[in-house]
Amino acid sequence: MVPAIREAFNKAFTVQRYESFLADLHNHHPGAIEFRVAETPVFIDKAFAAKLTDACESIIDVILKPDFKQLTEKSIPDHERVPGENSHPHMIAFDFGICRNAQNELEPQLIEMQGFPTLFAFQVYYPDILRDHFQIPGNYSQFLGGYDRETYLAELEDLLLGPYSPEEVVLLEIKPHEQKTRIDFYCTREYTGIQPICITELIREGDQLFYLNNGHKTRIRRIYNRVIFDDLRSQKDNLGEFVDITQPLDVEWLPHPNWFYRISKFTLPFIHHPYVPETRFLNEIKEMPQDLENYVLKPLFSFAGQGVVIDLTKNDLEEIKDPENWILQKKVQYAEVIPTPDEPAKAEIRMMYIWKDGWARPKPAINLARLSKGKMIGVRYNKDKEWVGGSVCFFEQ
Repeated sequence: MVPAIREAFNKAFTVQRYESFLADLHNHHPGAIEFRVAETPVFIDKAFAAKLTDACESIIDVILKPDFKQLTEKSIPDHERVPGENSHPHMIAFDFGICRNAQNELEPQLIEMQGFPTLFAFQVYYPDILRDHFQIPGNYSQFLGGYDRETYLAELEDLLLGPYSPEEVVLLEIKPHEQKTRIDFYCTREYTGIQPICITELIREGDQLFYLNNGHKTRIRRIYNRVIFDDLRSQKDNLGEFVDITQPLDVEWLPHPNWFYRISKFTLPFIHHPYVPETRFLNEIKEMPQDLENYVLKPLFSFAGQGVVIDLTKNDLEEIKDPENWILQKKVQYAEVIPTPDEPAKAEIRMMYIWKDGWARPKPAINLARLSKGKMIGVRYNKDKEWVGGSVCFFEQ
């Protein structure tokens, strides 16, 4: 992406330096990082950053339209609709693949988006350690929108806590200490004081929620929500009794669970931008394209890439019994853009926005990246490969 910086980084890289970095990274919370951390960050110049920002802001314009909630009303399953929805999501993530266009120019292409939190705390901690072990130019940063480490952490704490004390806010998950992303929960606790708790630990009295905080029953005023209903459905038989969070409760949500559905794959057909691949609801397509090899089929109500059909055939389409729950998206070709010691790697960038109450629109804040050498981004497509996995982008300032 930035040839001079890439060449210098690769030339200075050693396995010993990488292993020392990993040891340092794991030392603070031993055993808490299960996912693979890549050998390298991604370096983004101002020109490519402008393309990413242009796409994100165009999508946000769609989200801000007066009829957006009406357009996305069908996205929320009736049995998973949560009362008390607010006017906007407090966190949004936009995932872009780095691709090449017909003119052989690098450009972003939107893959997915979510009105749901991701690694908003870990992406502060991890680049800190990275800088201790590798030479990162001083005018490159993982922060967006003019933030630096101090101002971003202050904004994140204010966003999550609002008027409440850390004891009155909880990070809600399903078995949080078993999640692969639990390192982010621990970083969130370190930066803001918010405790991660399991949905089975909620105590309901009327419409109020409580939890045991060091043995003391404590009222929950706000939930920093990390519960995904798809995950909850798949695990509910092994959880025992837990509070039904779709019932009316006297608690604030951040972000509200309904936004997980409103800003998701369901939203893609409503967006028209050069950096957003053509996407249509499967049940609304009158005539299927003949070149199915250039499309990918995605289920609307799944996460983490589950159910995606990459090498699409007519038989795959004929087997779909609920076409209203699927989208057909023009396939994008990830560019092999990052030189590594063996084959070059592809990259995906997640632009992470925050949206505080009172703001007219969300603001870019921080990012993450994922490197791959397989057909898709993800662990199962990159087994036994190096220079792949979780990473971060350093943007030219």
